[in-house]
Amino acid sequence: MNNTSCEQNRMLMDIGIIDFTLVELTLYLDTHPHDKQAMEYFNHYARIKHQMVKDFSARYYPLTKDASTETREWKWALAPMPWENAANPVMEGGCK
Repeated sequence: MNNTSCEQNRMLMDIGIIDFTLVELTLYLDTHPHDKQAMEYFNHYARIKHQMVKDFSARYYPLTKDASTETREWKWALAPMPWENAANPVMEGGCK
C-alpha cells in the first residue's frame, strides 16, 4: 500500500473519530444544555474537525459538496464510491 493512500485513510479515520466525539457531545448537550464545559469541548472539537476536513479536502477530494478547497477544479467526482473501499488498510495493519 502506498504512503499516499495510507495517509489518506489515516486522515479519514481521524476525522471519523472526531465526528464520533461530536455526536456523543451533541447527545450529552441535548440532555444537559447548560453545561458550559461540555459546550466548550463541543466547540473545540468542531473547530478541529473543520480544519481536518479542510486539510483533507485540499489534499485529496472534498468530503462534502460544499467543502471549499480554494481551487478552480471540480473534484467532487474524484472521491471513491463507498463500495470501492472494501477494506481499511489502517485498521488491518496494512499501513505503517
